[in-house]
Amino acid sequence: MVSSAFKTGTEVYQVGIVPAAPTLDNFEYVFTQVPFARYMFNSFFVSATVTIVALFFHSMAAYALARLRFPGRELIFTLIFATLLVSLPVILVPLFVLVRAMGMLDSYAGLIIPAIFNAFGIFLLRQFYLGIPGELEEAAILDGAGYWRVYTNIILPLSRPILAALAVFFFLANWNSFLWPLTVATNPDLRVVQVGIASFQQQYASAQNYIMAASTVVAMPTMLLFFIFQRQLVESIKTSGFK
Repeated sequence: MVSSAFKTGTEVYQVGIVPAAPTLDNFEYVFTQVPFARYMFNSFFVSATVTIVALFFHSMAAYALARLRFPGRELIFTLIFATLLVSLPVILVPLFVLVRAMGMLDSYAGLIIPAIFNAFGIFLLRQFYLGIPGELEEAAILDGAGYWRVYTNIILPLSRPILAALAVFFFLANWNSFLWPLTVATNPDLRVVQVGIASFQQQYASAQNYIMAASTVVAMPTMLLFFIFQRQLVESIKTSGFK
């Protein structure tokens, strides 16, 4: 893919990995003839917003389900966990009807709000919080700290590795999202990169060099995030008990 992105339109169909005459014209075409920068901005804005909001609410929900005692706690967690068995295509139509009834079609709200809830994030954080020694909270409560202070001053600092891993997971999941953005946003100005790539393939099916250049640009944030947060990802696997 990367090699083909630097090949000319005729050379891209020839056998060989290294381009005979590398060119940047494909990338120039992608950003000048197609609003690809707009697609990337939309994907970044949606992915970053979903990641930040999801981590905030998921961590609070997981803390309540792991450390607080209240009636129905296990039932609530079971119902949340059960949603992992339901895939997006199953709820696509009712979710679309709900979003349309709320007037959120063709808007950032329609792209962002339905993507915030993720049972996997709550589950993983809850399992992590269950492994934190309760003595830390008890000592803080004896010193007069409330639940909010315990959560912000003790739980969150200890959760940095797992939060970093989930941040990468949430960001990449939304960066690579295709089905829901395709369904909820018909306005070209709200297209995300995956929908942009799909429309790009339909329009330039014979110009594989342009498609490869666009795909390379889309893949770069994924690789960059992995290399930046590689240590946090490994640490989260250790601290979460996964082998």
